[in-house]
Amino acid sequence: MSNGFDRRTFLGGAGMAAITITMPGVARAQSYPARPVTVVIMYAAGGGTDVLIRKLAEEMANVRGWDVSIANRPGAVGGIATQYVGAQRPDGYNILGAANYNKFVRVLGHVPAQPAPWEQWAFMKAGNAIASWSVPVDSPFQTLQDVIDAARAEPGRISVSTSGTGGIWHEMALLIASFAQIELRYVAYQGGQPATLAGLQGEVDIAGGGVHEHIELVRAGQMRMLQHTGTEDIVLDDGTVLPTVANLIPQLAPFLPMGPTYNMIVRRDTPPEILGEIQSAFVDAANSDEFRTFLEARFFQPDVKIGEAADREAASMEVVTVDLFNQYADQIGSDVISAEALGLPDPDGFAAWWPPQGYKPLDL
Repeated sequence: MSNGFDRRTFLGGAGMAAITITMPGVARAQSYPARPVTVVIMYAAGGGTDVLIRKLAEEMANVRGWDVSIANRPGAVGGIATQYVGAQRPDGYNILGAANYNKFVRVLGHVPAQPAPWEQWAFMKAGNAIASWSVPVDSPFQTLQDVIDAARAEPGRISVSTSGTGGIWHEMALLIASFAQIELRYVAYQGGQPATLAGLQGEVDIAGGGVHEHIELVRAGQMRMLQHTGTEDIVLDDGTVLPTVANLIPQLAPFLPMGPTYNMIVRRDTPPEILGEIQSAFVDAANSDEFRTFLEARFFQPDVKIGEAADREAASMEVVTVDLFNQYADQIGSDVISAEALGLPDPDGFAAWWPPQGYKPLDL
């Protein structure tokens, strides 16, 4: 397989289940919110996005005394949840629980190309994670080199699970395969947990996902991690070494760590005083000791951004993804929208393009 990915560009950048989190004994705000706030999570229960956003919502409830209702609306790599929240009144009572700044929905045509995200949404970032590939302990693949050798011998036979076609684990797998110059078969599931279970149960050869989704199965001796996209090997308490992909593919080292981001997103036309309350609660929750401890235990990395810093990173990540997906459109499995149609530059032109014409930072 030809490696068409320009490594320079990467530097730029519907079922429903609900539960209400209530913090008894804590005084609630007299104005906003006057009723429970709903966080609509774009992936299925049990995956990395769901677990992290639920914990963040719990901490927001804790620090403010709010009632927070959690609803999962998976599908279309976040498109279903995005359409739902976008259709609600901009009153602060519906927050999108998202991953990766929701960068996949426009390029895959799941939502209209316009308005642009930085015109419609206010972004808040809590942290990052790193990708991983894992296999059952009885898998014939002992190392990433074994996978590469098998994939080169039989291109397209080795299967990897993803959290959805065109989603983050699909994107990460495409990148690794591109640098390794191999061709894989990508099998989509509705979220990180079903993608992990598919690997554990042998539905696919490799479970694609994140360290946070695989680590407990690795610790329990049920799965073996072949690689992760962190900067260095992870050594567990029992001495087990989880290898970085850079050990075998050193060309990836300059781009590590790489993986998903985790966000809450609110309609940008929400009244400023309400949006300010949400951002303040978000920042306090994301910086709380309990949330930071939660992140550390699961190999998430804290990285809090709001305002223009978050808007800029959201746009930068979308630019890189649009460029990558257009290069590998034949492996995405659906129509891919061009950067020109989305009003985006190429990655090399991002620094000169930002801020785009008409962009106005929120003054809260």
